[in-house]
Amino acid sequence: MKMAIAAAVLLASFVAAHAADPPKVQPTPVANIDTTITGQRIVVPTKPDVIVATALFPPGARLPVHKHLYPHYVYVTLGTLTVVNIETHTTRRFQAGSFIAEPVNTWHYGVNNENGPLTVLVIDQVPHGMKGNMVTKP
Repeated sequence: MKMAIAAAVLLASFVAAHAADPPKVQPTPVANIDTTITGQRIVVPTKPDVIVATALFPPGARLPVHKHLYPHYVYVTLGTLTVVNIETHTTRRFQAGSFIAEPVNTWHYGVNNENGPLTVLVIDQVPHGMKGNMVTKP
C-alpha cells in the first residue's frame, strides 16, 4: 500500500511539473533568399544601418519609378504587390505572405492594382548614416 501511495505521489508530482511547462514557440519560416527577384546576388554593405518601415497602398496607389542602391526587402502583409520592371518590361505579382528582395540599380515601381488595400513591411540595409534607399527617376 505504501508503495502504491508513493507511486501515486510521484506520478502526481510528475504531471504537475509538466503541466507547469509553458507552451513551446513554433516558428514558421518565411523566406531564405540570396538573390533579388531578378536573380542578382544580394550584397550587404559593411556594418549597415537597417531601416524598417511599413507602407499602405490604397487601391490604385503606385510609387514613382525608382531604383534601390542597396538591398531592399519587402514582406507583403495584406493584398497583392505588383512590381513593374521598366528595364525588362516585366511585371510580377506578390501576394500576402511573400517576402522578396527587390532589384538593385534597376528602374522599377510598385503598384496596388487590386480593389482592396495593400500593406507591406520594408527593410533596407544601407551604409551607416544613409537616410533612405530609393532614388527616383528624373
